[in-house]
Amino acid sequence: MERKVILVVDDEPRSRQGIKKTIERNAIDRYEVLTAENATEAIKQIHQQKVHVLITDIRMPEVTGLEMLQQLKEKAQDPVVIIISAYSEFDYAHQALELGVVNYLLKPIAKEKLMEAIEKAIAMEEELKRRGMVKRIVDEKWMEVSNETSYNRAVKETIAFIESHFAEELTLKKVAGEVHLNASYLSALFKEELNMTFSEYLTRRRLQEAKKLLLSTDLTISEIAEQIGYQTSKYFIKLFKQYENMTPNVYRKSN
Repeated sequence: MERKVILVVDDEPRSRQGIKKTIERNAIDRYEVLTAENATEAIKQIHQQKVHVLITDIRMPEVTGLEMLQQLKEKAQDPVVIIISAYSEFDYAHQALELGVVNYLLKPIAKEKLMEAIEKAIAMEEELKRRGMVKRIVDEKWMEVSNETSYNRAVKETIAFIESHFAEELTLKKVAGEVHLNASYLSALFKEELNMTFSEYLTRRRLQEAKKLLLSTDLTISEIAEQIGYQTSKYFIKLFKQYENMTPNVYRKSN
């Protein structure tokens, strides 16, 4: 399991080290806890490695906690944030919420409150990661047509058959036979109702599965091609590049 990285930012050494020790004592080996004494040092660390949860004081010299969050937001750096402060001020809390902060803790921080806030932040980070992966995988055009419910019965049956058998060697003629229609008629019906050819629909469905396998497994390109219904990786790569504007390997590395 991946160890989550937590960065604690506070200009007060006792507070900073106290939070670090509390987390390490109560979550043995689950998290890697880093510290920074100011916003500049924290931003540098976030640029250098992935930080999952950022715990930061609001009032710090030179660059405040809120100013740091604004800078991170502008640069699309996205740790889940917990604010800590010795001051209960509505304006601070309001600004923090606008910057995506998930919790606002007042000093001195009770151990139970701190750990509860961290667990909540970790759960949110996992959900955001899951959503991000789904967004990178989903073919919106395919999703739109596959979820439509008003299609002709034969088209619905065709979509259902493709969903169950896309990894097999499929042709329009074979699928038409399964839904008891002439291939030419099914082709015209499919194009009319989905504004997409049978071949394009099948390709998009297969590539949807390919993207999921590229991001969630260590299967080779050839193994993925075979699993989604292509006999050669060369043809799979050609189609992938045509629809995604990059090769499967580049897609995997960039995500």
